[in-house]
Amino acid sequence: MSLPRNTTVLIVGAGPTGLASALSLINHGFKDFIVVDALVKGDNSSRAIVIHAATLEALDVIGCGDELVSKGTKLTSMNFDTRTGILARLPFDTLKPYTRHPYGLVIPQTLTEHVLGQKAASLGLTVHRPHKVVGMKVNANDTNLADITFEDGQVITTRYVIAADGARSTIRTIAGIGFVDPKSDHGHEFTTLAQLAPADVTFDNPVSNNFAFRSVMSKSNFFLCASLPPTFNEYLSRETACGAPIEEGPVPHAPSKAYIQNLIDRFGPLDLSSDPSVNPSGKSVCVKEIIWSSRVRTHSAVADTFFTRLSLNDSSKPEGAAILLVGDAAHIHSPIGGQGMNLGLRDAVFLGEVLVKHIKATESIPVSEADHILTDFVVERRTRALEVIGFTKKLLSVGGMKETIVAWWLPISKVTLRDWVLWILGKIYYLRRQVIWNMSGLGRR
Repeated sequence: MSLPRNTTVLIVGAGPTGLASALSLINHGFKDFIVVDALVKGDNSSRAIVIHAATLEALDVIGCGDELVSKGTKLTSMNFDTRTGILARLPFDTLKPYTRHPYGLVIPQTLTEHVLGQKAASLGLTVHRPHKVVGMKVNANDTNLADITFEDGQVITTRYVIAADGARSTIRTIAGIGFVDPKSDHGHEFTTLAQLAPADVTFDNPVSNNFAFRSVMSKSNFFLCASLPPTFNEYLSRETACGAPIEEGPVPHAPSKAYIQNLIDRFGPLDLSSDPSVNPSGKSVCVKEIIWSSRVRTHSAVADTFFTRLSLNDSSKPEGAAILLVGDAAHIHSPIGGQGMNLGLRDAVFLGEVLVKHIKATESIPVSEADHILTDFVVERRTRALEVIGFTKKLLSVGGMKETIVAWWLPISKVTLRDWVLWILGKIYYLRRQVIWNMSGLGRR
């Protein structure tokens, strides 16, 4: 497909954050942009599966919230269990005074992307596929513009580039923006959950299909299983994710049914065990089919800045095309807590308003004066990213608590102490509300 040669804004990446960026621009009356993506079509796996309240409110702004809710399953509580019993139930209804979405919405990322894509198409937007960016340089005739080169040799000249091209962002790399882990007191040395094995599966026992969301704390590991909505596909599949002990080697690129079954039997709830002698029902529950499986490292990283200019010859002057990072191009972290796509979507929706404001400002004042609009915005978004990274690292340290003694003067297991604390947490209203508030994103939009 032939690409347009010029545009004011080029959005690279048509996943959820790229599409949300486009919809936000349209919502604010701006249509001089192009969206490109390297893939022939979007992914059809579940990947991220929860949209939280703050994100649904942002998606309401671009007209997608209600449609997503209609296709998802409302999660009324976060449940933390051991392999044999209940630890804590944390209801989402504590959010009712603060939002019209007092729940978590279980919906696979592919459906989220589909809804955003349909909305964009209804507004006349075309995603140009497959077009992979391979180069970016300052335009020879106007240093305020950038020439973006694609694998097939085509070139688009633009004033702004929104990099929504994922954790391995080509745009971020070419722009020379660093992308490293912000160190904290909750690094991998505090958790056993360095890698996860997520999968979309079906079970052979219908009884095992009668739940919406389960998370299981076991010694040195964490297991999660969520029912995917029937609007996802006809399989009535479940998303599972389980830590894989690092000492047993890396998780395979696409874990097999036997690999996933082994993790469930070792770390999942006993009533999902394939061993009838262990399963409380006296029957085996086996993985029937793997729809999709993958591997995930739980490391974190954040870009040094979410905004820069592609200046010529390392010039410090405020010239050159504006480069803006959103979503995984700007920040990545553990999927525990379901925060990644949520933060990226909020980045994208909020960016639309700010970018249109900046474009209009440059019509009447110098770029150097207008740039504070973008600078102030990205400082705030990067602060939010650091907060979320810190939060997910804390969750990792809880879910992957190491089986060691607390101290010589308190000779009990840290895992036992964690389970006691979670049990107490489930009994105290204020603490329950605080955890759900943090999960919802309402305090760090």
